[in-house]
Amino acid sequence: MSFDLSAHRLDRSRPLRDQIYPLLRDLILTGAIRPGAVIDEKAIALQLNVSRTPVREAVKRLSDEHLVDVAAQSATRAARMDRHEIEESFLIRRALEMESAAQAATRMRQEHADQLHDILARHERAVERRHFAEAIAQDDAFHRAITSISDLPRLWGTIEISKAQLDRCRHLMVPRAGQAEATLEQHREIIRALNSHDPAKAAAAMKAHLDAAYRSTVAVLDGPGLG
Repeated sequence: MSFDLSAHRLDRSRPLRDQIYPLLRDLILTGAIRPGAVIDEKAIALQLNVSRTPVREAVKRLSDEHLVDVAAQSATRAARMDRHEIEESFLIRRALEMESAAQAATRMRQEHADQLHDILARHERAVERRHFAEAIAQDDAFHRAITSISDLPRLWGTIEISKAQLDRCRHLMVPRAGQAEATLEQHREIIRALNSHDPAKAAAAMKAHLDAAYRSTVAVLDGPGLG
């Protein structure tokens, strides 16, 4: 197993599976667990000093998101990158986020604009410092804030699950020259569209942003060395 979890400390007062799931999910999304790599439930349980049950439950959730392939009588592995599933994730995310932006445009107030600009500033600082994991976190915070403004509280959870396959590419995309800067400018355009209170304009700005991101994703998929 190429990753070491022995230094990670779990909070024993909270459900263990709910802590192990995001831990393993993050390792898969960031590429620390490479596509096709074996996920040894017994070794993970030993490193975390837990029984195999919460590890197995966490892996089951990852399997439901198609991030892990569980085969009977065979090794459990991180799922390989699948072009069709990534395209499907993109189409689902785009539809949901365009509706989110359209709904948010009708509810935008100055406090919402200030919130989005604050997130944008943190995102920009992370890019300047080349802290790419933080840049991705702030990118997500921006989109999550728009779903909050839209007053669709359950929407972000659905988007987050649907975009899991896309996220595996994002950690490869962001360090590319100009990619993060382009994202920042597209986010500024989304804020301008939201401030117009025009749902169609906001949806179009979101579509343009996500379409551009997907074109970069395709470039990553067509590049060398992806499993």
